[in-house]
Amino acid sequence: MPKVLVARLPIDAAEERAVRKLAGARHAPGDWIRRARIVVASWEGGSTEAVAVQVGCHPQTVREWLHRFNANGVDGLGDRSGAGRRPRLTEDERSRIVAMARTRQPPGRLARQSDGTLDAEVEGAPAHWTLDSLGEALRTEGIAVGRSQVRRILLAEGVRWRRTGSWTTSSDPEFIPKGLGSLGCTSIRRRTRQ
Repeated sequence: MPKVLVARLPIDAAEERAVRKLAGARHAPGDWIRRARIVVASWEGGSTEAVAVQVGCHPQTVREWLHRFNANGVDGLGDRSGAGRRPRLTEDERSRIVAMARTRQPPGRLARQSDGTLDAEVEGAPAHWTLDSLGEALRTEGIAVGRSQVRRILLAEGVRWRRTGSWTTSSDPEFIPKGLGSLGCTSIRRRTRQ
């Protein structure tokens, strides 16, 4: 005959109050609420299978959380730290990526020299940051990162990695914009119903 598993009795009234309050909460994390309901249902005499049906999970899940509660109390109802993959980049490296995209000029950007000529730091390099050029510049600084990860980091931070170009304006002082389009002088052809 299999061993009957039940939640241990609360250590004191404060622990029981905390578990029951959590089981009836509406604004607590959902996983904590479900686990507290497992413990309360077990206190009320429900078997592992009955508790699983009541809470809407597998009986093995009920057994695992009852074991965790019996060993660690209310703190056992939470997720253990360290779950998931460790971040490959440190916060300092992420900050350096964002700072480079926001402040540093790309190596191919033209800059006016003291004699009035325009010259780039690196000939043939891109004049605006792209994901590829950012990734390459970061790799030269010792941060091993690919273009897709750079994109995810910049999107999460709300940083634009490139400046959109407008074909309607120019920084050339001699530039004269075209006149209005031909819409005003073009006749509109009306469709006839057949």
